[in-house]
Amino acid sequence: MKPSLVFANSAGEIVDYDGLAMAGASGSRFFLPDQQELIELPQGSELFVLPGRLPVGMDLDSGEPALLDQDPYKSGSPISAVAAFMSPAHTAVYTAAYQSGDNAPMLPLFAYTAVGWMDDRFWVAAFRSDQDIRQDDNQFNQETINRKTARLLKAHPDNRLIQHLGKCCLTYGCPAARNYFLGRWEAPLPCSPVCNAACVGCISLQPSGCCPATQDRINFVPTAREIAQIAIPHLKSAAQAVVSFGQGCEGEPLMQAKTMERAIRLIRRETERGTINLNSNASLPGAVEKLAGAGLDSIRVSMNSARLEFHQRYYRPSGFTFSDVLQSIRVMKEAGKHVSLNYFILPGFTDDPEEFAALCQLINTHHPDLIQLRNLNMDPEYYRKVVQHAPDEPAMGMLNWLAQLKDLFPELRFGYYNPALKGN
Repeated sequence: MKPSLVFANSAGEIVDYDGLAMAGASGSRFFLPDQQELIELPQGSELFVLPGRLPVGMDLDSGEPALLDQDPYKSGSPISAVAAFMSPAHTAVYTAAYQSGDNAPMLPLFAYTAVGWMDDRFWVAAFRSDQDIRQDDNQFNQETINRKTARLLKAHPDNRLIQHLGKCCLTYGCPAARNYFLGRWEAPLPCSPVCNAACVGCISLQPSGCCPATQDRINFVPTAREIAQIAIPHLKSAAQAVVSFGQGCEGEPLMQAKTMERAIRLIRRETERGTINLNSNASLPGAVEKLAGAGLDSIRVSMNSARLEFHQRYYRPSGFTFSDVLQSIRVMKEAGKHVSLNYFILPGFTDDPEEFAALCQLINTHHPDLIQLRNLNMDPEYYRKVVQHAPDEPAMGMLNWLAQLKDLFPELRFGYYNPALKGN
């Protein structure tokens, strides 16, 4: 038994159609997901209607993809494709299968996973990539969040960063900000309103007329003391304590390296407990070296591709190159620090054999400790167009891709979150 195709009717209702099976996309190709490639739609996920896009399913008799171009229950009525935006710690095996119309609008900055219907529930082509529960939907009680957030905001009216995180928590529902106010796990330390890249898929700043950014970027540089006022109590008391510079609500934190260095020294003067992490484009290896010397424990290097040309086309860097990124990894490893790759996952691109080979070469040469499997939050067709991806061979398949990496690099870890490196 296979999940059936789902679509949105003209009223916006999501309906299943058992005349076609669910399909998944890998680049421009369509596939029938295997049972091992399917999981139930994770709690906390959302379903999105994809405007200007018709759903593609699989004809089980012919084994071929088939376009559904109108409502099978109401002849002539228009329909739209549907995708799942999964909750954290889940990674896509296939993206949603659809055909875009000539005037289809660009999709907002989310990830679009293939979804179907079977046994009275939704299924997605995905796997759980991290068992850590720190951002699971069932870990958050809104009344408790509201109460504890209000208490901290009232206690620190002059700390601009705490006030900013209050908005992240209460307006945008940021899981990291929520966990800060709940006093547990990983807390965010955004610090930079500016950036040295113009990422095509930036979630905090987009040019006018493009798809809107999903949240407001911080508009000030906090002081080292404002940062430390968050980090020190959190690191002293939270279970599995991590604090992280580099968040979705800011630019590139390395642009504020001097402030971060002062903050790290203030923090480490008060406590050695917990992990100080930096999420970064790793563009300034000299700054990374100074931060490592000040007490930075780990870095998560954002990377859409292990190939220079695709990295360049996505990040559109100003004043740095891919070689600087690799040098930052070397600096951290030579300092005995932890390195993660925040490796954006897009089926059909990530598991392109040439991309796989480039990633293997990077791992062999630079020895990262962990790969975080984060879905690329971007219109898949637009991404492939911007980076000019034209593969020579069929994709490997995401589960095969992961299995081969685990076989080739048994010491390499895979997950979704920044790890707590120190027992606490």
